[in-house]
Amino acid sequence: MDKHVKTRYSDAELQEFKTLITDKLRSSREELAALSQSLSNPNMNGTDDTAGTYKTLEDGSATLEKESINQLAARQRKFIDNLENALVRIENKTYGICRETGKLIPKERLRAVPHATLSMEAKMKQA
Repeated sequence: MDKHVKTRYSDAELQEFKTLITDKLRSSREELAALSQSLSNPNMNGTDDTAGTYKTLEDGSATLEKESINQLAARQRKFIDNLENALVRIENKTYGICRETGKLIPKERLRAVPHATLSMEAKMKQA
C-alpha cells in the first residue's frame, strides 16, 4: 500500500466542499438581504402614539439596534467574501491547503469552517 502524503484534495472532494460552500453562500446572502431590509424599514413595528417622554429612549434604542444590525451586516459581508474566496481556491485546486504549513487542513475543520486557510496547528501558533 502506497503511503504517500496527499498534497491536495481530489476533484471529488473539492466538489463536495464546493456544494457545502455554495449552500452556505446562498443562506448567507439571504441573511444579509434580511438585515439590509430591516435597516431600510426601521419602524415596521413602531407605534405612532408613543408618549413624548419615551421618545428619547426609543431613539437611543433604535440607534443602538441600527448599529447592531450594521455590525451584523458587515460581519455577514466579510463571511460572504471569505466563502467566495474559498470558491476561487477550489477552482485553483489550492483549497484546503494551510497557507502556513502547506499541509492539508483536516476535512472536519473545513466542514466546520469552510473558508479556513490555516490548520489548527498554524492558528494556535498565531495566538
